[in-house]
Amino acid sequence: MDPVVAVRYLHFISIFAVVSCLVSQHLIIESQLLRKTIKRLWVIDAVYGAGAIVAVLAGLALWFWVGKPAEYYSKNWILHTKVGLFAVVGVLSLIPTRFFRSNKKGEPSEMVSVPHYIKTIIRVELAVLFILPLLAALMANGKGYFG
Repeated sequence: MDPVVAVRYLHFISIFAVVSCLVSQHLIIESQLLRKTIKRLWVIDAVYGAGAIVAVLAGLALWFWVGKPAEYYSKNWILHTKVGLFAVVGVLSLIPTRFFRSNKKGEPSEMVSVPHYIKTIIRVELAVLFILPLLAALMANGKGYFG
């Protein structure tokens, strides 16, 4: 298989994993959850984190090692916007991650109150992530290059 195709495929699949994990979290989370549900959310969050890491590594590989020359990406304001927005999502994701990690242990049948801002943050992450495919489509059509 062509390395460029393989890396792009890995990049897309990892992004799908990130989005599907966030959608799952959004659908599962409620104001009161059993600890066993929080533990399940923690596992989903771990898959989300792994997907995000793979997406970043594959994206860096596309930028610097395979595909178009690095200059094409380095001099594209849309790519920099995409990277910045993905970084914002990553930073925001630390808040639910910390909540899930700190509340996953204990009696599985115990109810835990989930602060409203946790679901709000997940919604913001999803909203920002749904902007990224538009930016990718614009880049694929040669937009954003300032070199």
